[in-house]
Amino acid sequence: MKNYLLALLIFVGYLSPIQSVFASEDEGEEGISKINDSMAKRVGVETANLSSKILNQTIPVYGATTIGAEQLFQVGARYNGVIKTINFTIGDNVKKGNLLAVIESNESLNTYKITSPISGVVVQRNGNVGGITQNTSLFEIVNFDTLWAEFKVFTNQYNQIKVGQHVDIMHGEQTFNSTITNIIPSKDQPYVLARVRLDNTVLNLTSGQLLKGSIRVSQFEVDLAVEKIALQELGGRIGVFVKEGEEYEFTPLVLGRSDKYYIEVVDGLNKNSEYVNKNSYLIKADILKSEVEDDD
Repeated sequence: MKNYLLALLIFVGYLSPIQSVFASEDEGEEGISKINDSMAKRVGVETANLSSKILNQTIPVYGATTIGAEQLFQVGARYNGVIKTINFTIGDNVKKGNLLAVIESNESLNTYKITSPISGVVVQRNGNVGGITQNTSLFEIVNFDTLWAEFKVFTNQYNQIKVGQHVDIMHGEQTFNSTITNIIPSKDQPYVLARVRLDNTVLNLTSGQLLKGSIRVSQFEVDLAVEKIALQELGGRIGVFVKEGEEYEFTPLVLGRSDKYYIEVVDGLNKNSEYVNKNSYLIKADILKSEVEDDD
């Protein structure tokens, strides 16, 4: 906040003078601010060139991580007997082939080994040395290398989704992406589940964590587009500030389709026009300050 206020004060001329003009014309109000390049760089005013863009239409979805049935293994004794040794407990990491327990069969009195069928984490253990094996599993082991994201897609949206569509996913400060692997109907619920495979060797997530997603349902190219963050309202019109030399002039726009970051320019600018795409609010503040001074 301190840096924001400092930049604003510098820009509007309280700490360093900037020449600016605010003029009224028959067709409306036009704002012009003049600032040298060194000052623009100092306060963080940046520009971009207008160009064609590929826009992505998305729908927002919410869901959570879950474990697939194919990742959960229940390991039990082949024959009832006495547990002679048991080597791992809840939370331990095991490798495929690790010795989990040794059992003495009640019928033959011979011992046999139980080994892990996969690499993973022990999430449940039933039994201790001296205990008797029953028809339940001794261990539950989960391989967390893969997780699944299950997103709820409600009735007004699910006719837009299909297997293979790109999904941008957010978990807190983490952002990652994948594609829809399956679409699963929900019994007696007004939604379907869009199921997305996640490579958890990098993400390091756990089951049950909440996620926000954006499913890309269509993609199209527009001739011209500006960043949404660049848009400002001035004199009751929406537009951007166009840079010509050291002058920044407010240019109203006719706008069209948009996605999360960009919006189509139907009219108002030509290709390769240089417009302010960062900290355009500072130029607006300078112009509004000049307007107030002119009224005085």
